[in-house]
Amino acid sequence: MGLWDKLKGELVDIVEWLDDSRDTIVWRFPRHENEIKMGAQLVVRESQVAVFVNEGQIADVFSPGTHTLTTQNMPILSTLKGWKYGFESPWKAEVYFVNTRLFTDLKWGTQNPVIVRDPEFGAVRLRAFGAFAMRVVDPARLLRELVGTDPQFRTEEVQEYLRQLVVSHLGSALATANVPLLDLAAKQQTIGNTLAAVLSDELSVNGIAIPRFIIENISVPPEVEQALDKRTSIGVVGNLDSYTKFQAANAMEDAANNEGGAGQSFGLGFGMAAGQRASQALNTPATAPPAAPPAAGPPPLPTAEWFVGVNGRQQGPFELAALAGQAADGTLTREALIWKNGMPAWTAAGQVAELAGAFAAVPPPLPPQG
Repeated sequence: MGLWDKLKGELVDIVEWLDDSRDTIVWRFPRHENEIKMGAQLVVRESQVAVFVNEGQIADVFSPGTHTLTTQNMPILSTLKGWKYGFESPWKAEVYFVNTRLFTDLKWGTQNPVIVRDPEFGAVRLRAFGAFAMRVVDPARLLRELVGTDPQFRTEEVQEYLRQLVVSHLGSALATANVPLLDLAAKQQTIGNTLAAVLSDELSVNGIAIPRFIIENISVPPEVEQALDKRTSIGVVGNLDSYTKFQAANAMEDAANNEGGAGQSFGLGFGMAAGQRASQALNTPATAPPAAPPAAGPPPLPTAEWFVGVNGRQQGPFELAALAGQAADGTLTREALIWKNGMPAWTAAGQVAELAGAFAAVPPPLPPQG
């Protein structure tokens, strides 16, 4: 600093900050050897706070307005200096202007995916990005914890720290929200408000608050997006029969709008035939396969065919059970002649072993009288 600048700094009795940037949080007022005159005018504009620091200790803090610097309105600095009476000569102190407006151009994003457990899709990797707003709520804490002696503290010096803090809380916020993947878009604002409160509470020791936290997008890996797109397509198509007819109609309309030739006519006919076949296939009800024939068992035993000679004429054929019935009611007697295939000749029924049981309950004929 030259001699003229030195003299000019000592003559200037107005301390103020005209902010011509959009990213400066704290700015230290430049003065030769930090000398300030008693009675100087301190101008603090809206969205500003002026903090006086003496020998590394934070002293008085001035809110927006115009202040005349005297020992009366600087009680802490007067105590630190040991001024018992008015002191008119220049004195040394550092003046930091702190910007308390809302900084809204801060971005965040996840470099690596956050893994959360979804009730429908299982473990899913999510990426997200957005923006947040920051405001200084305690200038003294900000100077002690983050600024130090930096003459110009910008948002870029704290943005990476804030981004890392955001990402560290994002995973737990998504996991504890208990929101299914397909409903995250509807709950982004709610999750953002929750994160803003959590971050403000953690940053309060640094004198910073996060009044707004915006989630612009939450995305899944490309392969998951493709699976979701297929699932959505199936739901949109709905009735496959109607969809097939719609596609065939579009093909016919496109062919009609183009100048036709033999190849196009063939394509149109082929498309219509394909559409009809697809429609028929979709409209044909599914039929159950034909039932298998029952398993073949052993063939039935052949029934013996019996013939009976009555008055010189044969009658029959009869089954064995029928002959047993005739023997019981007396129609068939032991003397009646019977025959079946395999017998050499007609034989009296009473002499056939197969009919012995049928005649067992039939009494024999009475002996002749006289």
